[in-house]
Amino acid sequence: MVDVVTDIEINQPIDVVSNYAANPAHAPKWYVNIHSAEWKTPKPLTIGSQIAFKANFLGRELAYVYEIVEYEPGKKLVMKTATGPFPMKTTYTWQELDKNRTRMILRNKGIPSGFSKLFTPFMSMMMKKANNKDLKKIKEILET
Repeated sequence: MVDVVTDIEINQPIDVVSNYAANPAHAPKWYVNIHSAEWKTPKPLTIGSQIAFKANFLGRELAYVYEIVEYEPGKKLVMKTATGPFPMKTTYTWQELDKNRTRMILRNKGIPSGFSKLFTPFMSMMMKKANNKDLKKIKEILET
């Protein structure tokens, strides 16, 4: 099992951080490995929405569809793979530290299968490294 939790403090109000992070169109801008996001269901983002992502991870091209399974604007967003190489759940949580500072927590939890299963320990380490880069990037975007 892979269960990676990372977090960062962003010097912006919670609504600015959560609205930006929850918008799938922004994912390729702040996720190091994601290079495209395409809506499979009508907008706006709601429970049941599906978004197709293309990413590179561990030197491989990955295509997967995430379905929104929980969404509380300004608080929490939970996505699960509807289709893809292995079952994964990604959770964004936002906490207001004060009116101009937000903690964003990013959690990826899943059970690698097939070929990916061999790399589980390595995968956790690589995901943590990538998630830290992603959070630094969203912080940089939102603070400049």
